[in-house]
Amino acid sequence: MTHRDPFPERRSPFMGDPVAVAAALCAATEAPYLLYELGGAVVWSEGEAAVVEVGGASVRSYGTDAVAVELPAGAHPLSDAGQLLQARTGGTGSAHGWISFEFAHGRFGREMPEAATLARFVVPEREIRLTPSEAVLRAESPEALDELERRLSAALTSALTPATERVAVDLEEQAEPYRAAVTDAVRAIRAGELDKAIVSRGVSVPEELDLPATYVAGRRTHLPARSFLLRHGGWEAAGFSPEIVARVDAEGLVTAQPLAGTRALTGDRDADAARRTALRRDAKEVFEHAVSVRLVQEELTAVCRPESVRTEEFMAVAERGSVQHLASRLRGRLAPERDRWEALAALFPAVTASGIPKRSALAVIRGAERRERGLYSGAVVRLEADGTLDAALVLRTVLRHNGRTWLRAGAGIVADSDPARELEETREKLRAVSGHLVPATGPGVSEGGTVSESGAVSESGAVSEGEGTAAVEAAVTAS
Repeated sequence: MTHRDPFPERRSPFMGDPVAVAAALCAATEAPYLLYELGGAVVWSEGEAAVVEVGGASVRSYGTDAVAVELPAGAHPLSDAGQLLQARTGGTGSAHGWISFEFAHGRFGREMPEAATLARFVVPEREIRLTPSEAVLRAESPEALDELERRLSAALTSALTPATERVAVDLEEQAEPYRAAVTDAVRAIRAGELDKAIVSRGVSVPEELDLPATYVAGRRTHLPARSFLLRHGGWEAAGFSPEIVARVDAEGLVTAQPLAGTRALTGDRDADAARRTALRRDAKEVFEHAVSVRLVQEELTAVCRPESVRTEEFMAVAERGSVQHLASRLRGRLAPERDRWEALAALFPAVTASGIPKRSALAVIRGAERRERGLYSGAVVRLEADGTLDAALVLRTVLRHNGRTWLRAGAGIVADSDPARELEETREKLRAVSGHLVPATGPGVSEGGTVSESGAVSESGAVSEGEGTAAVEAAVTAS
């Protein structure tokens, strides 16, 4: 199998808003893309030089520059996908992708349709990394870099005016079925079948959205752990991830940051402080968080040198848009016989989006929600040329797939959960996104001057979760 040489790059000063400019680049293309924000930088990747897909029975690779390859899905399909990606890039290029929540079912014994795409990764054709002071452009030739410079200049112009119109959604959609589902989950937990399950509900978006403009509007009111704007493999998403599933750096340091335990965040300083104090003292919330941290520690120990696993921060409070969470950070050093993909698989799906134990929680979730989650509570993944893997948990996200557009939000259910309070928690999380939905405004041009995407009017009935300033430096909490 052939691999691509490293792309030439070009650096230049940059004085714009990285979030808004990268979103304008997304809005102006018909090609597949990913915008991914972390660590004070926004990376925009476009095109598909190579694709690696994980299905229910196989892992396959195809692209414009090499012969297609298909392998039977083995015991570690993400590692198989990683090897195919490395073969395509020679280990010197970046890549990105997504993993659906249903990937977890195969790990925990449930058969998946052979044709289902459970994870999809892309080697892009071109890329721009933006910080508040610099732009780094990568493309296949000097001529392609020239064209990329022109497109970046156009995006700087088109990103100047923020959109103001909003689309309203019904936050009470599926409220009564959700309360009933929580009651059933509590009954199963009290019967000893499991300790915790994250049960979610959804609300449909009643009209077509401009997703790049929605992303910019939402990003201005969030300090997410990661944010992203995505279109490939049949999915579109604009998300403000409150936490990572995993990060594995080039030296093999594995990081997880579970968030569990929630109260509203309204901007009223005194009321928010009182809720923060109540959150730290609430026995149900503290238990929910503690058992989540315990499981993450066990999962890290399975793939890391056991003596290296440690909890670096325990039960701090992280502010994420319309909510505040109890937050911990755990780290470990990857064991020599393990790879970064095995570390991600060990932590997937995130305990804060599934439950404890995960096998039992997945069964409760499937019975309660009665449809596939897809990208919701899965992961958006960014791979750097130096070997770093960074996977954002897909929550607080607008999702579009198969003609539907929706939000989804869940809550962690334990033995002491109150269905009314858990329903209110889903409202609190939905509000992190629901107030920022920008309508599509005509055959191509949004209010902000960017080209709006084509989309589809949502069907009702989705069971579903879901300021920045001109600079992005305050956007991301360190991993």
